[in-house]
Amino acid sequence: MRVGILTREFPPDVYGGAGVHVEHLVAALRTARDVGVDVHCFGAPRAAARAHEVPAELASANSAVQALGVDLSIVDAVAGCDVLHSHTWYANFAGHLGSMLYGVAHIVTAHSLEPRRPWKAEQLGGGYRISSYVERSAYEAATAVIAVSEGMRADILDCYPELDPGKVQVIYNGVDARAYSPTQDITTLIERGIDPERPYVVFVGRITRQKGVIHLVNAARALPPEAQLVLCAGAADTPELGAEVAAGIASLQRERTGVVWIEKMLPRAQVVSLLSHATVFCCPSVYEPLGIVNLEASACATAVVASDVGGIPEVVADGLTGLLVHYDAGDPGGFEAGLAARLTELLGDPKRAAAMGAAGRERVVKEFGWPAIAVRTAQVYAAAYEKA
Repeated sequence: MRVGILTREFPPDVYGGAGVHVEHLVAALRTARDVGVDVHCFGAPRAAARAHEVPAELASANSAVQALGVDLSIVDAVAGCDVLHSHTWYANFAGHLGSMLYGVAHIVTAHSLEPRRPWKAEQLGGGYRISSYVERSAYEAATAVIAVSEGMRADILDCYPELDPGKVQVIYNGVDARAYSPTQDITTLIERGIDPERPYVVFVGRITRQKGVIHLVNAARALPPEAQLVLCAGAADTPELGAEVAAGIASLQRERTGVVWIEKMLPRAQVVSLLSHATVFCCPSVYEPLGIVNLEASACATAVVASDVGGIPEVVADGLTGLLVHYDAGDPGGFEAGLAARLTELLGDPKRAAAMGAAGRERVVKEFGWPAIAVRTAQVYAAAYEKA
């Protein structure tokens, strides 16, 4: 069976959870004997995938229109595939059209949902209506839809009630527990101005409304004075959001010491070091289908404090591998106070935090390995191939 994996992100251009998912899924699938994998991604040429660049005549177009241009190039290139598997709305249109053109199955993995991310209109303008149209069309016509959590499955069926529930199944995201494992190396800490003798809270993620980083910045005002806050946060969705977060961090830095802002995504080894030495990792997301970064933190044996949205409660075992904080969009102040309280709780009890980290590492190794995820995904391919 020949499977075409269609994705915006693929190494070395990985900036979010969907890209991490595709990277590891493809690696695991390529070890299987009965599945051949062709990867089609956006961007410049690379060795392990066929890349498709924005057509020159669309260089100044809205980014949603640019994505459609790339999708048409992908459609032409996937002739001969038996199954198409698309990731995020950026590539969904290529899968949808390819399925119709060649009469093959189209699988969609849902990493997020446009109706649950209205703030994307800030980034895409009218392109948000295009992305929403593309997503709805692809999901409703797909042979099968994979949700990365039970929470995500419920969201899919809520957003797209015309979709047959029997088509939607859950296969959790995973983490490479070998790549993400505790390290004693503190070089990254020293280079970034982080005091290894002081406890710290770490955040890793993009600056987007979804990730809720401004809530963590606000909550940090109530943290113990000895605690540091390390924000590995870059790639703001819009200049306006970037400026808002920058102003919040600057204000916080005037109030307390130990506020370190790393304004770019670091290489994996450096992220592992930041995660490994943190007292606690914080995920203040206001929307999160699963949150791979929570698994990455747990794999590094670090306790997690996270919001209780989406699929997060399925990967952060409240009271065992971390602590959950209720998010209410109508009460951001209450959410921020809850974050501060839970973070302070673990900062003040490092033995408990370490025990949660150890439990998180054990759970990740046992339940969220990529080989098992690849097997289940290949089973979905086989079933879809029979239906097509």
